[in-house]
Amino acid sequence: MAVRIRLCRTGRRNRPLWRIAVFDRRTRRDGRYLEALGTYDPGKVKPEEKVTLDRQRYDHWISQGARPTEALERILLHAGLLKK
Repeated sequence: MAVRIRLCRTGRRNRPLWRIAVFDRRTRRDGRYLEALGTYDPGKVKPEEKVTLDRQRYDHWISQGARPTEALERILLHAGLLKK
């Protein structure tokens, strides 16, 4: 089973909030996820406040072979949670 870590949109109209979650790669964007790892709120001002992430569970899924999407990688790099 190919597993991806990607964003799932929640929130209301014109005020998006994104959930960082683990999905089977065949699942649709807002479909059923295996585990929620955190959130991304683009409405916050400071980059480090925009992202909340359970780093221990993120590392666990990465060690199991899950791959983050390119968009999520850019967000985590910008927030300072990943290194290049």
